[in-house]
Amino acid sequence: MNAMEMFRFAHPEYFGGLILIPLLTALFILTRILRRRALRKFGTPEMIRTLTPSASASRPVLKFILLMLALALFIAGAARPQFGTRLKQVKRHGVEIIIALDVSNSMLAEDIKPNRLERAKRAIDRLISKLRDDKIGLIVFAGDAYTQLPITTDYNSAQLFLSSVNTQIVPKQGTAIGAAIEMAMRSFTPDPAAGKAVIIITDGENHEDDAIAAAEKAHQQGIVVHTIGMGLPQGAPIPVASGTRGDYRRDREGKIVMTRLDEATLEKISSAGGGLYIRANTAQVGLDDLFDEINKMQKSEIEARQFSEYEEQFQYFFAAGLLLLILEFFIMERKNKYLRRIKLFKTAQP
Repeated sequence: MNAMEMFRFAHPEYFGGLILIPLLTALFILTRILRRRALRKFGTPEMIRTLTPSASASRPVLKFILLMLALALFIAGAARPQFGTRLKQVKRHGVEIIIALDVSNSMLAEDIKPNRLERAKRAIDRLISKLRDDKIGLIVFAGDAYTQLPITTDYNSAQLFLSSVNTQIVPKQGTAIGAAIEMAMRSFTPDPAAGKAVIIITDGENHEDDAIAAAEKAHQQGIVVHTIGMGLPQGAPIPVASGTRGDYRRDREGKIVMTRLDEATLEKISSAGGGLYIRANTAQVGLDDLFDEINKMQKSEIEARQFSEYEEQFQYFFAAGLLLLILEFFIMERKNKYLRRIKLFKTAQP
């Protein structure tokens, strides 16, 4: 039992209110700038400090920080944090799905908006939201393959790990589809009765290994390999992630590198793996249709423990937020005239 299952928020959608914090911060900074400009009309900063000795530059900032922290705590409390208090044993009937997602630089191409990788991530997130009794795992690959999430029924963790996926997560560039399939084969449970499927989401430009042979081997072990092609056959340039808009990757001769969907390879991989090939387009990725096909597979009984009762913890967040508000109320924006007289580092007169 992991921490994600033990702790949850009943209404995580309320965290959308956190957008208020950067907006209010920007407004606070703007008002501070405008105030400084207005004061300059009356004299130099040295003169202003002499005329207003009790004015403090840091106290308003401290008060604002406390207010923002209190707001964040109130929003977290409104989302109703809960701790699990009672476990129960449940039985489910589902299949095992491992998604292998290509995170090579070519997945940044924007022939599918906003780009191939982001569209694939959104489709996977929607797929996870539809799961009920199935297990899911996530593998990322480029020049090498890595397990991003071991196979699990914890869908919240799956969505959390998915959100952190980017092209920098794998240090070696390339497209090792075969390595991803082999890692997926090792990631399934040993249950022989469970239906098992691998979904490869990539642009198909395999440069590293024999993916077709890996798919055949998986199929021999009862694992179905499906492929989804991200991109368009005519191709698109690869944006430089850290560059400005319109800046694309170039070869040694200075020509813009084009990345094209290799449908022929992906069709051969899915055929060898006994699965389907679906090409994503600008309207949809195709995971929903593929999931309907996977649902027809043999389902095995999965035993799992889950929390059946949760204890509310929102009161601690509200109490901490209220404490910060009280602290902010008692902090004056001006310097204390008595504390200002205390000089701890006053130099003694000879």
